[in-house]
Amino acid sequence: MKKFSFTIRGNRYEVEIQQFENNIAEMEVNGSHYTVEVHEEVRPSKTPTILVRKEVPDPRRSEVKIRKTIGSALQMKSPLPGTVMQVLVKSGDNVKKGQKLLVYEAMKMENSILAERDGQITAVRVQPGDNVLEGDVLVEMS
Repeated sequence: MKKFSFTIRGNRYEVEIQQFENNIAEMEVNGSHYTVEVHEEVRPSKTPTILVRKEVPDPRRSEVKIRKTIGSALQMKSPLPGTVMQVLVKSGDNVKKGQKLLVYEAMKMENSILAERDGQITAVRVQPGDNVLEGDVLVEMS
C-alpha cells in the first residue's frame, strides 16, 4: 500500500503498510510482519478527491482577442430604480457632453442623467411620472 523510511535512534527502518482498517494496521518492517494498533485518530481529508478541480489550460490566442462592436447609437440607462420627474430634451435635440437630459427621483434623492458625449437625441423612452427599473433605457442618442 504505502512505503515509508524511518530512522529511530540511528537505526533505519523500511516500513510498508499493507492494510489499514479502523485503528489496526498490518505492516512489514525490514521484512518482519507486524499488526499494530494506532492510538491517534487518523482524520480523512475534508475535500474528496473527486471534487478537486482540474487545472484549466491557458486560452488559445484566438480566444484572448477582445472584439469591440462600434455603433453610433448610445443608450442612456437608469442606474437605479426610481420615478422620472423631468425630461429636459426631445427627439432631434443636439446636446453637448455633460448636459442634463432628465431628472429622476431614486432613493428619495433627485438624480440627473447627463449626456456622456456630444450628439443628437434620437429617442426619449420615458415621460415625467414614469417608474423605471435599474438598466431601463431612458434616452437614446447618436
